[in-house]
Amino acid sequence: MKKVKLIYIYAILTLFTTMGCSDVLDTEASNAFGEDLIYSDPAQVERLVFNVYNSTESWSVNRNEWWGLRFNIENASFESKFNFQNLDLFKDQAGWTSSDVGMLGNKWTNYFYYIRLSNEFLDRIDKSKAMQVNPAKVNVLKAEMRFLRANLYSKLIKFFGGVPIMEHALGLNDDFNIKRNSYEECVNFIVKELDEVATVLPPTRPDSEFGRATKLAALAVKSRTLLYAASKLHDPAFAPKNDPLYVYTKATKWQDAADAAKAVVDLVGARNLIATANATEYQKLFLAPNADIIFARPYGSQYYEYGTDANSLPDLTQSPNGYGGWALSSPTHNFSLEFNMNDGSTTAGASFNPAAPNANREMRYYANLLFNGAQFRGREVQYFLSEEVNGVPVFPHGLDSPKGLGNVQHSSKTGYNIRKFQDETVAVAGGISPKRPYVLYRLAEIYLNYAEALYHLNDETTARTFLNKVASRALQPTITATGPALLEAIKRERRVELCFEGHSFFDERRWMNEAHLGFPIKGLTWKKSAAGIVSNTEYTVITRPWDVKQYYLPIPRTEREKAPALAQNFGY
Repeated sequence: MKKVKLIYIYAILTLFTTMGCSDVLDTEASNAFGEDLIYSDPAQVERLVFNVYNSTESWSVNRNEWWGLRFNIENASFESKFNFQNLDLFKDQAGWTSSDVGMLGNKWTNYFYYIRLSNEFLDRIDKSKAMQVNPAKVNVLKAEMRFLRANLYSKLIKFFGGVPIMEHALGLNDDFNIKRNSYEECVNFIVKELDEVATVLPPTRPDSEFGRATKLAALAVKSRTLLYAASKLHDPAFAPKNDPLYVYTKATKWQDAADAAKAVVDLVGARNLIATANATEYQKLFLAPNADIIFARPYGSQYYEYGTDANSLPDLTQSPNGYGGWALSSPTHNFSLEFNMNDGSTTAGASFNPAAPNANREMRYYANLLFNGAQFRGREVQYFLSEEVNGVPVFPHGLDSPKGLGNVQHSSKTGYNIRKFQDETVAVAGGISPKRPYVLYRLAEIYLNYAEALYHLNDETTARTFLNKVASRALQPTITATGPALLEAIKRERRVELCFEGHSFFDERRWMNEAHLGFPIKGLTWKKSAAGIVSNTEYTVITRPWDVKQYYLPIPRTEREKAPALAQNFGY
């Protein structure tokens, strides 16, 4: 994934990218460029693979949009909302149409663009001179490309349901009016690809190759794919539309999901997660490579694409306005209540005091969230406004308040900001951490995948064992719940442990938990009285509507105009 500096590499990449976003299923003549120059050298072939690693994404929900480069899908989920001026960038209020889904609008075109690059590569590589020169190296590169393509399909079906399976680049004489494969066919294709590449990819990588695909990474993608397929959203008895484009009918679905997770569990020896003694140590798990990370996108000056664009990194994009940050994501108060108390009780219990919501909370609350009074970069976060007498504030308004420092239009609408992923040792603006990872797959997720699958197989004992591997690392008491309460504990643990990593948007959908899909987004306002007492008031920031069609994105109208055989998703 290192920067590509050779002119002829840029030339072929330019060829690959000359199509418009609306033409991702089109192709040009395969011999339009003298690719023999590229495919004769294993080192240059490797650089083609580096380019497709950009398909893994990062903190950016949409790299083609100025705003979308600077926050992720958490702002369309239960976890948070977009903060600046309450802009409706995900079209929550306007409603999704086949022509406009806001910041999610490029998912189809972007993913199929990279699938096309993958297919162009895979169509050529077996007969290339590079394969003859160094088959050991090039076969691994081929496996990496197949892994990346499978990962793309795994993402596509989460957004759209069944999509066209394309194993080769379309030629000029091919039929472009393609149809969608069923959801089950897509899952089967992804699993087959991952099973095959897992036998070729290396089990581990040296530190210099952090961020490259491994056998564990392939198995992790398989685990997530099969867990999602087994979930309620794809059960014919519950699916919002019982149609092959959306349902998964295998009777062994939960056993398959459990087996996929167990393959990873067995390879790591079911070891405990990296121990953390406090919130600061937990925070650091997301700032540098470590053994719990299975697959990630590393950022740094030596890596491809936006590695040196500091204003796309969380330090600037998520810090409160008083620190010079843009605070683009406001975690919801609703979500903050998912974090337990430090004694393991929930915020629905007697030990939670709404007047002091930040006191005695579990360790991950302090590691992941910024709140009024949090110690951050050398001072307390100050969201409060001072009481005023005759229009004059008794105290200076809080530095991070709507009347504080910086661009106050960025002041938090909910009384929270995201702390996770921030490296407080670098400058808010301009700080680059060597190899800071955007985590894509990690061991904690696999343990939670395993626990969820085992619960549905009625193996609650083993489910609790792996659930507690995650909870105990977070210094929570041992979870002893049984029955439906155990399933709820697994879901809560996913919400908290995996927060802001791109899971919530899909988890709440696959569980069909509509109370977390359309809901009044709650926030806290803070006020400092003339007596110096700081208190909060809960309020509704905005109500996020919900329509059942939003379980899936629509197929873009422009794609269906080119290929009418592409069936549109229901409701659009």
